[in-house]
Amino acid sequence: MAAAQLLLVALGAALGPFSSAGKMKIVEEPNTFGLNNPFLPQTNRLQPKMSPSAISGPAHLFRLAGKCFSFVESTYKYEFCPFHNVTQHEQTFRWNAYSGILGIWHEWEIDNNTFIGMWMREGDSCETKSRQTKVHLVCGRSNKLAYVSEPSTCVYSLTFETPLVCHPHSLLVYPTLTEALQKKWDEAEELLYDELITDQGYKKILKEIFEEAGLLKATEEKEVEKQNKKINFEFETVEKCSKEYKQLSKEIKTLKDLLSQHGIAYKGNFAANTSVEHVSHKLATAVTTLLNGSKDDEHLHGDTGVWNDTV
Repeated sequence: MAAAQLLLVALGAALGPFSSAGKMKIVEEPNTFGLNNPFLPQTNRLQPKMSPSAISGPAHLFRLAGKCFSFVESTYKYEFCPFHNVTQHEQTFRWNAYSGILGIWHEWEIDNNTFIGMWMREGDSCETKSRQTKVHLVCGRSNKLAYVSEPSTCVYSLTFETPLVCHPHSLLVYPTLTEALQKKWDEAEELLYDELITDQGYKKILKEIFEEAGLLKATEEKEVEKQNKKINFEFETVEKCSKEYKQLSKEIKTLKDLLSQHGIAYKGNFAANTSVEHVSHKLATAVTTLLNGSKDDEHLHGDTGVWNDTV
């Protein structure tokens, strides 16, 4: 009995510091059970929707390819890998901490002959759209990711500092083009200067040049194409505008002559709409009605009401 009591006293003395400390502190290691866990099946890890576009733009920036730069804000770590992707990783101890792709290298944003940003598109799904990120390149002493924000839902903005863009000509587009594309640009400049193309036509030529150089991706603009197919009298060149006007004027004269041959005096409200498109449409409708031999009670002005199906 005495021996047992002595043993308890000895154990109490040994455990005294731990028992007086209260609840033991549990040290948790950073989460390794999220989407980046290498032990999970590949289907559960980060999965890009597409492959990055080819490296393009200023050649002196190509040295950034294959490198990644991190920025930590609050509980999130952002990682920018030039010409590859942008990712976000939640730095918490939750078993399902978020890790996702905010965008995959897609194309440059160009304005006024200058590269003004790198677009990372087709990131992880965000409700009905995909996450995307615009990376701004600014002059800095070293290569580092300096700032991250989310100006609108699921659209992110990153600021990347680098000494590679400190020279005033470091982000010009023209020097990055091939000799053939530079010549094409020069010709477009001359056409614009001589007023042989409109500003709209000039911008379209530049867009085609940038797409051919791989700086921009040719997107599916089906809605825009549909609108362009409609007659809207916006022409790329003055020559095309004049040609189209002469063609429509010729069609109007033909339609008027056809109406005159059948003794029909066409009377239109030119004060309301005198456009070539409007007049051409009304005349075409009138002649079509005449030739189709409609038996409706409504007749063209000057129509006798007598129909001859042999007309």
